[in-house]
Amino acid sequence: MEYQEIYQFWFVECQEQDWWQKSTQFDNKITARFAQLHQQAMAGELTEWRKTAVGALCEIIVLDQFSRNMFRDTPAAFASDPLALCLAQHAIEKGFDQQLEKTQCTFMYLPFMHSESLKVHQQADALLKSLPNYEFELAHKKIIEQFGRYPHRNAILGRESSLEELAFLQTPGSSF
Repeated sequence: MEYQEIYQFWFVECQEQDWWQKSTQFDNKITARFAQLHQQAMAGELTEWRKTAVGALCEIIVLDQFSRNMFRDTPAAFASDPLALCLAQHAIEKGFDQQLEKTQCTFMYLPFMHSESLKVHQQADALLKSLPNYEFELAHKKIIEQFGRYPHRNAILGRESSLEELAFLQTPGSSF
């Protein structure tokens, strides 16, 4: 499979609501179509994609977005986050984000937002400031500042929640 197929699927075939809403049907569609490709990405077999801005973006989407769909509510949903973040950092160092449209940049920057590192969120703040979804980065960063991690991941990852985190999880909008 070539990266153009990922681009076609994500930015042409999909609707914006597909990107942000939980849908078992959409999750199953991604799993059926791209599970093998995700395995290749995790194994480091898509290095050729990293030579272009769109190719790098598509590998990031496979690792950062598809994993969340294919493995929703399991630890595997977050397992490729460090690799996706490294690829995004490298792509930005190469100036690839400057070659993309704003919507595409959003997906190159999402690994920063998904990180549980405050230092990474400080980078995300600068990257996302000019994009329409900046308020979501601020909300994510606020949680990291308060807890040092995303409490809504605790149960999935087998982490014990503090009393403060448990109280937070009862508030509307506490998980993404």
